[in-house]
Amino acid sequence: MKILVDFFPIVLFFAAYKLGDIYMATLAAMVGAVIQVGYTWFRTRKVETMHLVSLVLIVVFGGATWFLKDPNFIKWKPTVLNWLFAVVFLGSQWIGREPIIQRMMGSQIELPSAIWRRLNLAWTVYFVVIGAINLYVAFNYEESVWVNFKLFGMLGLTIAFVLLQSVFLARHLAPATAPIKED
Repeated sequence: MKILVDFFPIVLFFAAYKLGDIYMATLAAMVGAVIQVGYTWFRTRKVETMHLVSLVLIVVFGGATWFLKDPNFIKWKPTVLNWLFAVVFLGSQWIGREPIIQRMMGSQIELPSAIWRRLNLAWTVYFVVIGAINLYVAFNYEESVWVNFKLFGMLGLTIAFVLLQSVFLARHLAPATAPIKED
């Protein structure tokens, strides 16, 4: 269910674009982000920072797209969001006791401090690269290609990165001990 909530504004953006144009899609994403934050608040009485930051960015960049009738603003939104994440992840290397990735995943797995830092830096690089790829696609291909990339390409790259991360993590996890069966 959480994944549906997380992707709700993006899916609305994609569907509205297919039914209309970039302006309808931008408005749908703005409304979707408001619904996403409202729904999460109503159900849990708290909202994830990522959803709030995304809401602010979609309102700012979506609003600029609408009022200035310039779709380039909405094309910058994914890059700005990813680069903000990169700054936060990089900053967490020196601010706080643990890198942010360790704060997010540390209760589920145990890793040496150096591995957490490497993983955190990998995510920093990933966010910088995905932001740059978004700009490349947005400004070198047709708008419809960018819209497809925004949903399918970014999702696919994220899944690939998470799979690579899993392979990296598997090398550093202690092997699980199987229970001993007595006959």
